[in-house]
Amino acid sequence: MAKTETKKIKIRLTGSLIGALPAQRKIVASLGLKKINQVVEHNQSAVIMGMINKVSHLVKIVEE
Repeated sequence: MAKTETKKIKIRLTGSLIGALPAQRKIVASLGLKKINQVVEHNQSAVIMGMINKVSHLVKIVEE
């Protein structure tokens, strides 16, 4: 069975969660982000990209 490599993306929290909706706070927390300018790395998948799309005003994709 061949192992396929998935592309990794780095996500940075750029905006404050003060004033964000509770659903947006949950999405940011489920991405693993807690502090501003914190960077986490995830496999690029439809689920992760959908989460980023929902909170696009709070996060940025960091170029490697």
